[in-house]
Amino acid sequence: MTDYRQAYKTIMDDHFPETMTITFGHQTLVYRKRTWKILDEGELIEKGLRYGENPGQEAALYELVNGNLVLGECKFIEPNKGLVSALSEENLLQFGKHPGKINLTDVDNALNILRYINRKPAACIMKHNNPSGAAYGETIAEAYRKANMADRIAAFGGCAAFNRPVDKSLAEEIGRNYLEVVIAPEYEEGSVDILRQWKNLRIIRLDRIDQLEKYRNLRFVDFKSLIDGGIIVQQSPLNIINSKDDLKPATAKYQGKEYRIERLPTEREYEDMLFGWGVEQGITSNSVIYVKDGVTVGIGTGEQDRVGVAEIAIFKAYTKYADALCFQKHGLPYKSLEMEIAKGKRPLSDKEEIDQQVREKKGNLIGSVMVSDAFFPFRDAVDVAIREGISGIIQPGGSVRDFESIQACNEARPQVTMVYTGQRAFKH
Repeated sequence: MTDYRQAYKTIMDDHFPETMTITFGHQTLVYRKRTWKILDEGELIEKGLRYGENPGQEAALYELVNGNLVLGECKFIEPNKGLVSALSEENLLQFGKHPGKINLTDVDNALNILRYINRKPAACIMKHNNPSGAAYGETIAEAYRKANMADRIAAFGGCAAFNRPVDKSLAEEIGRNYLEVVIAPEYEEGSVDILRQWKNLRIIRLDRIDQLEKYRNLRFVDFKSLIDGGIIVQQSPLNIINSKDDLKPATAKYQGKEYRIERLPTEREYEDMLFGWGVEQGITSNSVIYVKDGVTVGIGTGEQDRVGVAEIAIFKAYTKYADALCFQKHGLPYKSLEMEIAKGKRPLSDKEEIDQQVREKKGNLIGSVMVSDAFFPFRDAVDVAIREGISGIIQPGGSVRDFESIQACNEARPQVTMVYTGQRAFKH
């Protein structure tokens, strides 16, 4: 019988060169391939990435080691500022199954989010290069608990990144779940021993996480390869929203009439707007997310229409909230509860009680802030969110129908506030 699982254990040889040189006119960037000394079936070998997005795809990780690219008025990131690309054996406290391409792109995008929500202890759990949950906390352990419960099911097998050291309390929380990667700036004494109960867990220390604020406004060259071998090159985006002063109350003009949002955000809403816009930087577009009190409530990613992704994020908020309530009360997933009821092992009232709480709190969406990575072409997405009890919206603005969205917010009872960022946050 064919052992299909073996493909996921295989460490591939790669045939990519040790160095890569890219020339932009008269400027040259030099990259060095990153490899590690690892144990493979008891033998010490030197290897790079395990494989690419799938077994059977060779892959390599390169670090920028020379070159200082300036194009027009844009100065790009300089060498020797490596984060993920500079990982060494010393950083990999436990290799587990040593990293593949997906593991490191998850880590990278988690850092991309954390650099914008770095003011407080924060946790970001990634799955397939999108966050399943992100949260602030009074402590780093609290941030993880909140991020994990935001979508406990999707967090299984994910990558958890932290902007504060992992202490024993957090390590014990992590040890109750299955993760593939944990990354933090440091690990306090005893915490790694707790995490090592999971032998396949990659435990990564990245001391530059405490310097993430410095990476907030650094651009890098973003490459997109085409199936014909061509390449599209672009500047990486910059998040221009640094404080509530960068957000503008929604206004619009239509057929000579001016429309203005009637209620300004509260301080709590501003906090959630800034947090949500930071998380939005790491989400595949077309996207809409909902955040509340520094935690993601529902995350909708990668959809083709905006009202559709707004509805998907609402659906996820309801289902994830039901699962969280069920797990907290009964210690099992909501779907498992349904199965046990179907088999006559539990009373139907257990499910009905949870369903009633979810309906009453509308999936915990009441009082949340809606975050959209692009403007609303129609007011339909705004209307569906208002029906769920949101209190605020942050979006780029710029639609010819912005006035309709403003009207929807002003007509709502209680009124909904809305601000513009003045920039789109697409991520493809």
